[in-house]
Amino acid sequence: MSKADIGLIGLAVMGENLILNMESKGFTVACYNRTVSKVDDFMNGRAQGKNIIGCHSIEELAKSLKTPRKIMLMVKAGKPVDAFIEQVLPALEDGDIIIDGGNSHFPDTIRRTEYVESQGKLYIGTGVSGGEEGALLGPSIMPGGSPAAWEHVKPIFQKIAAQTEEGEPCCDWVGENGAGHFVKMVHNGIEYGDMQMICETYQLMKYGLGLSNEQMHTVFAEWNEGELDSYLIEITRDILGYQDEEGRFVVDLILDTAGQKGTGKWTAIAALDLGQPLTLIGEAVFARCLSALKEERVAASKSLTGPKPSFSGDPKKMIEDLRQALYASKIVSYAQGYQLMRAAAAEYGWNLNNGGIALMWRGGCIIRSVFLGKIKEAFDRNPKLSNLLLDPFFKAAVEKAQAGWRRVITAAVEMGIPVPALSTALAFYDGYRSERLPANLLQAQRDYFGAHTYERVDKPRGEFFHTNWTGRGGQTSASTYDV
Repeated sequence: MSKADIGLIGLAVMGENLILNMESKGFTVACYNRTVSKVDDFMNGRAQGKNIIGCHSIEELAKSLKTPRKIMLMVKAGKPVDAFIEQVLPALEDGDIIIDGGNSHFPDTIRRTEYVESQGKLYIGTGVSGGEEGALLGPSIMPGGSPAAWEHVKPIFQKIAAQTEEGEPCCDWVGENGAGHFVKMVHNGIEYGDMQMICETYQLMKYGLGLSNEQMHTVFAEWNEGELDSYLIEITRDILGYQDEEGRFVVDLILDTAGQKGTGKWTAIAALDLGQPLTLIGEAVFARCLSALKEERVAASKSLTGPKPSFSGDPKKMIEDLRQALYASKIVSYAQGYQLMRAAAAEYGWNLNNGGIALMWRGGCIIRSVFLGKIKEAFDRNPKLSNLLLDPFFKAAVEKAQAGWRRVITAAVEMGIPVPALSTALAFYDGYRSERLPANLLQAQRDYFGAHTYERVDKPRGEFFHTNWTGRGGQTSASTYDV
């Protein structure tokens, strides 16, 4: 029997679909699952008659592979990944490759890359985005880890990945050790932000403008034909038009408590660790946390007062303003995400290709959109672009959208409808374009109570001063540090 091009461990939906994707592209795939009966079920079901080899042990899996062996783990993030690495390593030879395709936290991938390389093997931690359908038909793939491993998996990964309209694969090498999983984490954080902003525009349409689900379905269908054309706008259109057998709109039957798997939280924590103002994704995570307090909110709604949503303006103009606000806020969200990736690259020594990352996100993944092509063009124009807001295209787009954006935030505040993501995006924009912020007063406060010192506008950067504000403090100051 001919040997397999790649092996995969983990026959949940994502694992099965990736195997079928690889096989459909001409690769022979070996598979294994800890619960061995799943291998038999798969081989007698979806894999029947295909170039797929079912294995009942890791040793059998390793023996069925061409060298250098490539074994991909599609198992739950955390301890299961470490456990399988320990089980797989003894069955491998030097130069063989272990691939983690789950949603692992990037510090774990940094640690695992170092460990596996110390054992003479190669390691890849790769983000795979697109859900079940993407895994089967073509996901976005974001690999990082041991650079020497890339040439061996590149033909497989780029062939099974989604393709742009120009025929470019939505997969390229991201960088060393944890870079691939970091970029996937930021992708998921941006996904949190996109979803929250869409939900806020939905809330304003439903409770502010009083639009029906059919009317909102039409609005999102129209938006999906323009600059907001994206997977998330498309599925929102479909959700708002979906009715059950009894003619009830399913979206209205769903409890308003959001779940999360942690990648948005990781993104916000990474931003805090690196001192980056990722305000929009942070608010999107907190909005999910607030939604989970359902019983408290129901009780509070009977006690706390505020304005009753009422809109007296032109609904058509407000819908256009909402579109502009959503588009401008989306630009801010991606600008923040790229700021975080730039800071991480400097911190961890990664050489990230920002335009290439936008290309990887163009297809297959949850945040895929026409918009990402503009980000690719921005970094093609200026690979060292410090912030997307400074690119001529995005600068002009925000200027055009700004008036409507501000009207939306004003209307939301007046109606008492929370828009944490849309409003924090505007606050960031106004803060980023401010030559002077009130941090001078903040530094004075810190120096007053803690002798933390400050810099002066009339002195060179890097010189620190302390004032004895009360006349009782003396001249000793605390050491300075940056987060």
